[in-house]
Amino acid sequence: MYTHKKSLGQHFLKDENVINRIIDVLKEESFTNLLEVGPGAGALTKHLMSLSAVNFKAVELDEEKVIYLSKKYPSLADKIIHQSFLDMQKPFDEPFTVIGNFPYNISTQILFKLLEWKDEVPCIIGMFQKEVAERAAAKEGSKVYGVLSVLMQAYYEIEYLFDVGNECFDPPPKVQSGVIRLKRKATTLNYKSERAFWVLVKTAFNQRRKTMRNAVKSLFAAEVLQDDIFLKRAEALSVEDFAALTFRMQ
Repeated sequence: MYTHKKSLGQHFLKDENVINRIIDVLKEESFTNLLEVGPGAGALTKHLMSLSAVNFKAVELDEEKVIYLSKKYPSLADKIIHQSFLDMQKPFDEPFTVIGNFPYNISTQILFKLLEWKDEVPCIIGMFQKEVAERAAAKEGSKVYGVLSVLMQAYYEIEYLFDVGNECFDPPPKVQSGVIRLKRKATTLNYKSERAFWVLVKTAFNQRRKTMRNAVKSLFAAEVLQDDIFLKRAEALSVEDFAALTFRMQ
């Protein structure tokens, strides 16, 4: 058997209907390589490892779960990477899809780590704390639209698929959950540089209650700041608006 480690944010999915819905979403995609993040007790894993013509790997930090999965599913023994996802190297030399019931305590960090591999990861399907899932998928004008929304949506189309109640987990988390799908955009965002884009977005939302004119004044010449767009707050600007502004930065 195994234990639940609160320190690792472990809440294991147990509802077969939810599991099947996630697997069905995955099967809509075309892929050869698949990485599962945080397999835990194997609720999704038992389905993933049986997918035909798929090169499957899983990354799991908890040694107890690595031992448990290796014993329960002997064919997994050489497919489990015993490491923190945040510390691991790219698991495949070719493009790969990522799926997981992501540990809620590091789920935002997981998304930013995946951005480092965006050129190799065309699709991500994940269970997140509902708040994080909603932030990732939020559009401009929303109160939860922010840095995560803009930086993820610069490269991915994000679809909020469905809610998952806390009763679907063992032990039940104190928060609601949501499943989202991220599919890499076919066209590349047009900005001056990725670094300029990231600096602008983070600076703008660092003081999100201020107008852009006050929040990002250090990044633009005074005459540029007279443009009406700088009278808006960061949450009112689209991903494309931020990208276009990078060409006017100092």
